[in-house]
Formats: sequence, structure tokens, C-alpha cells
Amino acid sequence: MNAPLAVEAIDLERTYASRHTTVAALDGVTLGIRRGEFVAVMGPSGSGKSTLLNIVAGLERPTGGTVRVDGEDLARLNEEELARHRSRRVGMVFQAFNLLPRFRVVENVALPLAFSGVPASERLRRARAMLERLGMSARADHRSNELSGGELQRAAVARALIGDPAILLADEPTGNLDSANGAALLGLFEELHAHGQTVLLVTHDAQIASHADRTVRMRDGRVVDA
Repeated sequence: MNAPLAVEAIDLERTYASRHTTVAALDGVTLGIRRGEFVAVMGPSGSGKSTLLNIVAGLERPTGGTVRVDGEDLARLNEEELARHRSRRVGMVFQAFNLLPRFRVVENVALPLAFSGVPASERLRRARAMLERLGMSARADHRSNELSGGELQRAAVARALIGDPAILLADEPTGNLDSANGAALLGLFEELHAHGQTVLLVTHDAQIASHADRTVRMRDGRVVDA
């Protein structure tokens, strides 16, 4: 029996208009990702893959079509509900680590729980447990400027997972890492996937995409191979 869909996109459109032209970033994208899948979306710059990720994350609204995440139709959500969607249903990992330098690592990891009303002591307890799970407990009380690139990205993954999201979204997450740290991060994604985590990763690199169960190829705003 097939697992339920974690992400369902139907005829998704996203256009950007300027004074002189209109650009279709997404042009009729239809795609389903089942819970527990590890899916890579691959394509060149301008293919629409990051736009697709942003819409699934609730960071952008589509111009047309439907997108459901964990059964929720995002078009029906207002801005406050979309913010809850981002904090509870999705975890996001970007090429830039986006850790706050004046905070300790454990405080950075705990930060998303503050928006969910979790008490401070419980936030820190959960953050320490997540850092231990990812092999980062020894760095919990360090500041981000004391961490290596690989440690920074691992801390960013811990922060993305702290709210137990339905899906982990990763946009070119190895882009600022050397080969060894990039391979270690992909190994971490594989480990998370082996424990049932749904992962949607955006990349332009076929070797990175090969770590996924399935590769979706995009070009010019369309899915050309799913």
C-alpha cells in the first residue's frame, strides 16, 4: 500500500511580472511526493526548482494551481496560518547557514520552538537532545563563529528538525561546503530518511541527486522527468 502524499502539486503556476515582461518560473507543475520519500529536484539555474521549494515551504504563493503539504491546501491559509505551517510542517535548510552569531548553537537550534509557544527550559532540553542526535552535543554551548562549515550546516539541520516537521526541505545545502563536509551532510540526510523522514532536496548536481530515492528533473519551469 502506498504511503500518503506529503506534498501534492497540481498544475502549479508562478509568474513574475515587471513593467516590460512576464516570466513564468513555474509552468503547470504537477508532482507528488509520498511520506518517507527522499526526492531530489534537479535542474539548471532558472529551471524553477527553488521557486517550487519556496512555495512548498509557504514562503511564496503560487499564481495558479494547487499545493498541499501534509494534506493542507496552502492556498486556504492566511499569513498567520502560513507562519504556523512553516514552523510546524516544514523544516528548511539553505545554502547559507543563517545562524545568529550572538546566540549559542543550542539557542539557535531552539529558536523555532519559541514561535510555537514552547517554554524556554523545554526548548533548550529538546535542542540539546537534537544536537546529541546529530553528533553535535560537544558544540552546543559554542557560538556559531566558532564552528566549521560542516558543523554550521549540521546545526542548521538540527534547527530544521527541532519541530518534528512532516518534510525537510533543502535548497542546495552543500553549496558552501567542501567535498568531505558535503558528503557527510548527504550521509546525514540518508540516515534521516532511513528513519522515516521525508526529504525534498534541490540541486543542480547529478551526483548529489543520486543519493535520493527519486530524481525529478525540471527545465524552464516544467517537470520534464519525474
